[in-house]
Amino acid sequence: MKKLIFEEHFLGEGLPNQDVWNIEVGGSGFGNQEDQFYTNRLDNVYVKDSILHIVAKKEQFEHRNYTSAKLTSYQKVGFKYGTFEVRMKIPKGLGTWPAFWFLGEKRNEGIRWPECGEIDLMEHVGKDQEKVHFSLHSKNYNHVKGNNFHFSQKIEGITDDFHVFRLEWTETGFKYYVDDIFLTEVKKEDKKDYADWPFDDQFYMIINLAIGGTWGGSIDDSIFPVEFLVDYIKVFQ
Repeated sequence: MKKLIFEEHFLGEGLPNQDVWNIEVGGSGFGNQEDQFYTNRLDNVYVKDSILHIVAKKEQFEHRNYTSAKLTSYQKVGFKYGTFEVRMKIPKGLGTWPAFWFLGEKRNEGIRWPECGEIDLMEHVGKDQEKVHFSLHSKNYNHVKGNNFHFSQKIEGITDDFHVFRLEWTETGFKYYVDDIFLTEVKKEDKKDYADWPFDDQFYMIINLAIGGTWGGSIDDSIFPVEFLVDYIKVFQ
């Protein structure tokens, strides 16, 4: 029987619980030529009615024309294996690029991406509104090389309401579900080298709403402000 080891219900009001979350600030493009500046302002990130709100706005800020927010749990909450259930409502609109994902903790300890490993529990781009994406990245298998595991599924109305995304991560691989419907599986099999499979290590959570960039693409300025909502996170082992 699996045991609940972590849950986040975004209680209270104001900024998210900073015992769990770091709020990143910056507008470097993050390797993807993204167009937003991430702030720690309540205009862009706040908790209310047990929901995390990440709000992207069309506004001049520093050297960017859009603002948004990015949360990480680095050095606060990390995991090696587990079943992750995240209930989210994805924003609509051309240029939006919300994601719930994980990076290996070694990313901040001198081992660069993609060698540290990346797990994308959910990515979505507004230009392809009915599809959700799940993918894995490692040194030898990543999107730059075009050879990594990447799965997309068309789900009609995926941006209309909240949905539960579930990822089962074990020593043998990953299983992926949306609203309790099994969608795909990735098996470790003979991948023993860290460069192939860095997923037997500690990872931390990231929640962000990017705008534009290499995958987000063209931006429809009429959509703003736009929100990425997270209801809860539960982790079982």
